[in-house]
Amino acid sequence: MNFKELGLNDSMLEAISFMGFEKATPVQELAVPEILLGNDLIACAQTGTGKTAAFVLPILDKLTADHKHETSVLIIVPTRELAIQIDQHIQGFTYFTPVESIPVYGGGGGSDWDSEKRALTSGADIIVATPGRLISHLNMGYVKFDSIKHLILDEADRMLDIGFYDDIIKIIKYLPKKRQTLMFSATMPPKIRQLASKILTNPKEVSIEISKPADGVLQAAYLVYDTQKTPLISSLIKNKPEITSVLIFSSTKLKVNDIVRDLRKTEKAIHGISSAFDQSKREEVLMNFRAKKIRILVATDVLSRGIDIKDIDLVINYDVPNDAEDYVHRVGRTARAKATGVALTLVNEDDMYMFKRIEDFIENEVMKIPLPSELGMGPMWNPTKPLIDGKKFTNTGKRKFTRKNPNHKRSNQRSKKNR
Repeated sequence: MNFKELGLNDSMLEAISFMGFEKATPVQELAVPEILLGNDLIACAQTGTGKTAAFVLPILDKLTADHKHETSVLIIVPTRELAIQIDQHIQGFTYFTPVESIPVYGGGGGSDWDSEKRALTSGADIIVATPGRLISHLNMGYVKFDSIKHLILDEADRMLDIGFYDDIIKIIKYLPKKRQTLMFSATMPPKIRQLASKILTNPKEVSIEISKPADGVLQAAYLVYDTQKTPLISSLIKNKPEITSVLIFSSTKLKVNDIVRDLRKTEKAIHGISSAFDQSKREEVLMNFRAKKIRILVATDVLSRGIDIKDIDLVINYDVPNDAEDYVHRVGRTARAKATGVALTLVNEDDMYMFKRIEDFIENEVMKIPLPSELGMGPMWNPTKPLIDGKKFTNTGKRKFTRKNPNHKRSNQRSKKNR
């Protein structure tokens, strides 16, 4: 399902396109319409299913349609890493709008506290906060949440595991009783049900189970530096006539063009495809790929869902997808008509943490294959540090809260998109 079918306004559809999203994930398909209708919602969905956008998009849809420069959204999360990650999602979707957000979490200095206080008192539209830090501000007496219309609890089960139940109840006492409340949790134990019964009103329920790759798919990964990716792909397919059909996935349209250009130096039967193609061109490329006139097809995730192409010998993930569902759909392109297939993922240092999370979700530790000796050594497997937009999280100072230009024009978006 595409995002236009979910009922989002034109402003949000433009932002979604600018961010490079193409198809809604299952949790987005189910949750977005309910949130747009104003219903309370309890959603059981793992990290990696696209759940952040499932609540961010419809909430932003409401804010951009009737923007008032007041704090109307509170998102409570268990960790500072998640607070930063969600805030960065919001920053991306609202870059060309007047909507403002701020992450509120502990571990910073006095200037961070002052920036948070300024945001909390001057009406940042969206507050993304950890419970402990937010309560510290609430205890000071200057935070007024009278205008809150939407409360979101993300990773609610994790917050209760950490021991934030009493903190959550305390925070909610500061909020208006008339509000929309959304709760997202990876699991739904009795304690989550108990909390939901206290703070949600006649909630709709959404439950998403992550599908898993078919048993016939041989999954493996190479740990690589970015400079090793193209030479590795070349070595995997060079002088191997038995590999007649290769599908390479990339997360962005721009990267598709780069991959095609680099591989075309040694492989002529290669083509790229993305949502930038019109329908007739896309169908022509797919027809030639099915007919084996194109040996290597480089695609975005638009091709990972709903398109049936049989007899693909090899699927290569040029990068690690952001969603576990996308990973499953990508590797599922192989082993469709045949009993077995091979799916390889190229994992750089920045993608290790996400790949480890995908392994956890599909409940399978993917085999790591050594690089060919001529390519040298790759990075060591070290997935321990969380990643924020491709960078390891370090506490090097928070984003300061500053007002956006009130004369902000959406026409800027079109001009920047064309640069």
